[in-house]
Amino acid sequence: MARYYSLNDYLKEKFGEKVYKLSLDLGFTCPNRDGTLDTRGCSFCLAGSSHFASTGRNINEQIERAKELVLKKTKAKKFIAYFQSYTNTYAPTELLKSVFSQVIAREDIVALSIATRPDCLPDEVISLLAELNKQKPVWVELGLQTANEKTAVNIRRCYKNEIYEKAVRSLNSVGIEVITHVILGLPDETKADMLNTVDFAISCGTKGIKLQLLHVLKGTDLCDDYEKGLFKVLSFDEYVDILFDCIRRLPKDVVVHRITGDAPKKFLVAPLWSADKKTVMNEIARRMEREDLQQGEGILI
Repeated sequence: MARYYSLNDYLKEKFGEKVYKLSLDLGFTCPNRDGTLDTRGCSFCLAGSSHFASTGRNINEQIERAKELVLKKTKAKKFIAYFQSYTNTYAPTELLKSVFSQVIAREDIVALSIATRPDCLPDEVISLLAELNKQKPVWVELGLQTANEKTAVNIRRCYKNEIYEKAVRSLNSVGIEVITHVILGLPDETKADMLNTVDFAISCGTKGIKLQLLHVLKGTDLCDDYEKGLFKVLSFDEYVDILFDCIRRLPKDVVVHRITGDAPKKFLVAPLWSADKKTVMNEIARRMEREDLQQGEGILI
């Protein structure tokens, strides 16, 4: 019995077979790094830490290279173009149109998934995404991280919750599904704070959610605070307890795109138990079975 509505299940329902993401990098920056809002980025973010740093290839060359890596392990025929690194709508609209139009026209690409900030979605960009969405599905991934405004300031998110709420409603109004990124274990947050973040994202209309363990990475301001003893990271048991309560309160039709995450091991400072993702995922699955976890059995506050 499925314990939660996973991305794999959703993709098989929508496209009739297993579909794989191709992680792409447009080489864009972020208003939180270029001086528009700040120059330091979010406190947990390590510049250049993406697994898929920009290679200098044009977008079709990037896609072919990414496909080669996937096809070494599978016989995949359908792919999602996942624009992952930094803020992928933070560029002139004509440039976005040129790149996204090339990609969505490819027969092997069945959808676009675009990671961005909710404050980088002007009306003309939403209109562009709406037009593309008429050709093939377009999903937008927004990094909410927390609904606690005090925490948001502390991690230098640099936008208020109302900006996220407006972006979700605007995207939904033109038929674009939103995936919301939530970090579990941010400094000074309680379990109630984390559950409230999930509730807030659902109330705004997100169609998918990524539940991500907080990773402390070398070279970040967050790491400096951790090494000074200013906060503690979650233990595995604490994380599982919070994760399961998050899943229980999700409506059954909300797609769970992620239940943990991994970080480049050469940068990972804490929690070290997260380094072996396979073991972590296997243990989470065993505990789900033992506790008879079911998505949608909780009650939204």
